[in-house]
Amino acid sequence: DPSLDGSFGLLSAAHELKAPTALLRQLALELRALAAGDTERRLIDQMILTSERSLRLTSDLTKTARLQDGLFEMEPVNAQQLCEEVAHELTPLYRAHGRTINVRPRRQAPLVVANRDLLRRVLLGFGDNALHYSHEDTSVVLGVEQRDRFVQLGVRDQGPILPYRGVGTRPAVTGRPQSSGLGLMIAQQFADVMNGTVGTRRHKDGMTFYINMAMSEQLSLL
Repeated sequence: DPSLDGSFGLLSAAHELKAPTALLRQLALELRALAAGDTERRLIDQMILTSERSLRLTSDLTKTARLQDGLFEMEPVNAQQLCEEVAHELTPLYRAHGRTINVRPRRQAPLVVANRDLLRRVLLGFGDNALHYSHEDTSVVLGVEQRDRFVQLGVRDQGPILPYRGVGTRPAVTGRPQSSGLGLMIAQQFADVMNGTVGTRRHKDGMTFYINMAMSEQLSLL
């Protein structure tokens, strides 16, 4: 089965990448303990945080290779709270690169039906992508919007827009040379498992990457 061969190859590649990346992180941590100056520590911190970003990607690749074999529990998830957790997790990486990431405030916190881990990985992937396309004087913003019977969780940046290729087609990434489309592919696979959809919205000054999830019938207490 070609699909099985592809999954095995993906899993093998992820494992091969994980070991050296973890080693680089460990070496950077050891260098951090020996660093004398602020400039050295700042550069080493960037190395540590970038290696951790790479480890997230290899972990996501491993997860995609096992999606067909796994059972992913679906539960009510507080969308606003999850966005705040993701922003908090990415803040050190953004700060190390002179960038900021925030969450658009909401009075009500809608609940979505999702696998919390997979949804978190999707938002982290969007946040990692947006890091490269935000300017120092702007902020990447995570936001939650309620739309009919679903909830949209999006990450808005102010970088170059993706070229439009028509309705029902995958967005091109030629306008963003650092983007291979791998993160978007992973996000789509995670979304499929949760019966969600991912997409992009173009703005005059950037892009929003989003995932649509079914709204939970359970009322939020927050």
